[in-house]
Amino acid sequence: MQNQNALTATNESFLRDLQLFCHIARRGSFVAASTEMGLSPSHVSKRIAMLEVGLGVKLFQRTTRRVSVTSDGEAALQWAQRILDDVQGMADAFADRRTELSGLLRISTSLRLGRKHVSPILAMLRERHPNLEIWLELLDRRADVVGENFDIDVRVGEVQEPHLIAHKMVESARILCASPAYVERHGAPVEPNDLTAHDCLLFRGRDDRFGVWRLTGPDGEKSVKVTGSVASNLSDIVVQWAKQGYGIVMVSIWDVAESLRAGELVRVLPDYQQSADVWAVTAERLSSSARIQVCIEFLREQLTRGPYALVTRGVGGF
Repeated sequence: MQNQNALTATNESFLRDLQLFCHIARRGSFVAASTEMGLSPSHVSKRIAMLEVGLGVKLFQRTTRRVSVTSDGEAALQWAQRILDDVQGMADAFADRRTELSGLLRISTSLRLGRKHVSPILAMLRERHPNLEIWLELLDRRADVVGENFDIDVRVGEVQEPHLIAHKMVESARILCASPAYVERHGAPVEPNDLTAHDCLLFRGRDDRFGVWRLTGPDGEKSVKVTGSVASNLSDIVVQWAKQGYGIVMVSIWDVAESLRAGELVRVLPDYQQSADVWAVTAERLSSSARIQVCIEFLREQLTRGPYALVTRGVGGF
């Protein structure tokens, strides 16, 4: 009973310590967690030590190089996340009775989509709901929504995880483009297999099989292994290389809409494309959260017809 009394004496402090514990476990670093949460490393260490005393177990194994969660810590982490989710769920259940949304939204997305579209849209959402807190993380890999504790992941392409809830934001596609100068020098491919004879600008997206382009056309889907001398994990870079005449690129139509309108790029193999819809993905346990639902609807509205909308119609034959 002594531990229980110590833990529950101040529930607010206990919940903050659980949040801190979960944050350190996700980051694998006391320093990174303390920096992101605006706390001193010494304060973080003190709070975790107190939590360990209260629970009667060691949560972390610390060395000079890394921090890892112990086996007891893994069990505690599951309990902590469940407790925090339940507390937040209770607050969300009554959110529609309040005039203002509040709380933290943790959102992840890709570099290009985040910088050009999602981040300014979230700033607009914050203006409407000033009590909301927003953490946006830009990743060049697919986010582990549950493991990394994201509320929403805004992604392009297929949603393959069966335990996640997918909300379609925008219907879109990836298309093939090159500069007029490149087409004049090398000619345009006539069918997908011709791409093997061309310089292809490789972009490592969050979910793509690198160096293999899957294209759907009049004769169904084809997979073509392509090669090129330059590659990047940032679409801005490969689009710029394409405009400079270095090769053929496959990117989302909204990523090259301005370049197509300006004549800097032209479509090649216009009868072929790759489905690349934009989705907002959430964990099933969070799908009923009022705060998350409002954010998803706002993202959908703004990505389709707001000032930072994704242009997927009226260019490149679409």
